[in-house]
Amino acid sequence: MLELGFLHIVQWLLTPVLLLLALAFAYALWMSGVVMIEAWQRRRVPGFSLLHGVESLTLEELELQALGRMEPLRLLSRVTPMLGLIATMIPLGPALQEVANGQGQAALSVFSGAFAGVVLALTAASLGLVLYSARRRWLLAELLAVQRARGGRA
Repeated sequence: MLELGFLHIVQWLLTPVLLLLALAFAYALWMSGVVMIEAWQRRRVPGFSLLHGVESLTLEELELQALGRMEPLRLLSRVTPMLGLIATMIPLGPALQEVANGQGQAALSVFSGAFAGVVLALTAASLGLVLYSARRRWLLAELLAVQRARGGRA
């Protein structure tokens, strides 16, 4: 009885998880464009800074700003694989039941859909990790430059 209740709850979760995966993938693509533009600006515009208000903020406030700029990409790279796993595991139970009932062809379509979710999630997470690493390196270099310009030890 309890397992049946869990099954209904889990089946209900599939649609929101798939929607979150679609949003995560769209966000990863969008942020790819944003980071490419930032890379172009860093090459073309002397003194281009990802940090805003460098003159008026303390170093701690700038560090907080840098963390705020990096956090969404970090979360994307860490949470999206878990959502992909959830999107894969939810349909597997009914698909295995179909295999047990001799309906292998129906199970095959469920398996294909289940694995599509994890591929989408891993793609978004991979993009997020690459973008996070690039942006993190740029922001840390800017923080170091600000610290040096203010006479602090590097």
